[in-house]
Amino acid sequence: MIKSLHEDLVAVVAGCVYSQAIAEKTRDTINTTVTEISLQVEEQGGRLDRYLAEKLTDLSRSRIQQLIEQGNVQLNGKVCICKKTAVKKGDRIKLEIPAAVPFALQAEDIPLDILYEDDQLLILNKTAGLVVHPAPGHPDGTLVNAILAYCPNLPGIGGVQRPGIVHRLDKDTTGAIAIAKTELAYQHLQAQLKAKTAQREYLGIVFGAPKTESGIVDLAIGRHPVDRKKMAVVPPEKGGRPAVTHWRVLERLGNYTLMHFQLETGRTHQIRVHSSHIGHPIVGDPVYSSGRCVGVNLPGQALHAWRLRLQHPVSGELIQVTAPFPRTFTTLLDVLRRRIAVSS
Repeated sequence: MIKSLHEDLVAVVAGCVYSQAIAEKTRDTINTTVTEISLQVEEQGGRLDRYLAEKLTDLSRSRIQQLIEQGNVQLNGKVCICKKTAVKKGDRIKLEIPAAVPFALQAEDIPLDILYEDDQLLILNKTAGLVVHPAPGHPDGTLVNAILAYCPNLPGIGGVQRPGIVHRLDKDTTGAIAIAKTELAYQHLQAQLKAKTAQREYLGIVFGAPKTESGIVDLAIGRHPVDRKKMAVVPPEKGGRPAVTHWRVLERLGNYTLMHFQLETGRTHQIRVHSSHIGHPIVGDPVYSSGRCVGVNLPGQALHAWRLRLQHPVSGELIQVTAPFPRTFTTLLDVLRRRIAVSS
């Protein structure tokens, strides 16, 4: 049951009727304050996410898309989770924004390897085995828990349960990850990722020897049709989202190859899925490499977010950060190089 705490504020904003109410609502047995925004479209509106972004300038478009995907938007009384849905004159939209305070998240004293920091952003070298944000099976002990201890003023930036997280890395993928310390930085960095002006470069060791020195994998990625815990190459008409990965060979190591990857998009498991699809899965990948062994004890896939380039959200200065390899990655390279030296 929703109980109004304040009188509705009604205003006409750029051709729409805008009302806002602060309400209390119980969800999953946790009491949280929810902001409700109601809009009535008074002209042809276009896509749902674009329309809301134009009318609600305090929210970034990426934040609005996130709210849509999480079922927090109703169109004419029904939940709408498709951001591309067209809105038209007379449509009624209700948006619920969870309180900008992370619930069930505790600050935890977990060591952080800091590569860059100022008052706007933080760039870390993530270790293997560290989950970025809480999820089923990983309620705590995550990078978010560590960040909350290091940056007490972070809660609420960019969302409720992923404060400050601009992009993510898989649990066992190591390397550079950017954290926004202000809402301005969050929106600016999100925009850079969308415009592809921020560059994310990865190094990975794969099975096999590619026939060419470089290539591009342009194949949509979506949830695996059978194993819902996996991702797969899925055509757009079946729900796949565009995914583009550039790759090139850095070093040939017999039946293994050190590869450089650069992302145009940031889909879940993108490099791992694309590499496996072209016949060169990442070494140590427990999901996409069929459990092949290389004789080195790895914590997971040999994939490292090596370099991150982005524009500072305030100064505009180009920031480039390189993350040192983890010990296991260096050990694997040394072992493979020694094997080549012995066999030659």
